[in-house]
Amino acid sequence: MNKENDKKDMKNNEEGSKNDIVIKIDHLQKTFGSNTVLKDVTLTLNKGENVVVLGKSGTGKSVLIKCIVRLIEADEGSIIVFGKNMAALNDNDLISVRKDIGFLFQSGALYDSMSVRENLEFPLREQKFNSNSEKEALVKEALADVGLADTIDKMPSELSGGMRKRLGLARTLILKPQIILYDEPTTGLDPVTSREISQLIVQVQQKYKASSIIITHDIACARITSNRLIVLKEGVCAAEGTFEDLEKSKEEWLHAYFIN
Repeated sequence: MNKENDKKDMKNNEEGSKNDIVIKIDHLQKTFGSNTVLKDVTLTLNKGENVVVLGKSGTGKSVLIKCIVRLIEADEGSIIVFGKNMAALNDNDLISVRKDIGFLFQSGALYDSMSVRENLEFPLREQKFNSNSEKEALVKEALADVGLADTIDKMPSELSGGMRKRLGLARTLILKPQIILYDEPTTGLDPVTSREISQLIVQVQQKYKASSIIITHDIACARITSNRLIVLKEGVCAAEGTFEDLEKSKEEWLHAYFIN
């Protein structure tokens, strides 16, 4: 009887583990011309987890997350998101999956001709609302989440670099995505603002239970935001673990990332 119960528990644990995986990438490859950027990348993202991907410039970090949402088509391997094979999806199904994925571009991808309010309303254009007040409430909530409540009628050109990053995140959050992909969220920012953006990423994870992949070369950002670190080297995942575990590595190439 106990053996039967043990088998049931093992099966339930296995099924629970599978259900916790929101992104599963197996043997991903991507080549541009004669340059193979991603040779054999395998990784998973669990529900509610922040995974930071580190690597030198040109190691394919940004290519990786663009492949996930099919902004770039992979050459080989599989990408499974919410249990669905991304490569097999038709256009309508792909759009449906993308609605649950927020992508924070390195530049913020803001519309400079639109006000802050209009930038946030833009992703809502296909949503149905019973009243304008519902849309207004979503805009104000997203701005409050990133500390920009008083900028609603400003233009992006009136905002600092850090504020533009926050606005980009607010626009990502407004559709309440289950997964957020961050592409170098602290690039071009001073250390104080970088730390604020990193702490904001953690706050978003805690409030929305979001699952995130964070592409960065900023070791301070990695320390603050990561539940798990993956280091890309020569097109493969060459190291994986917690920040504390990898920081203790005696491998010279890996230890170099953690030297201040």
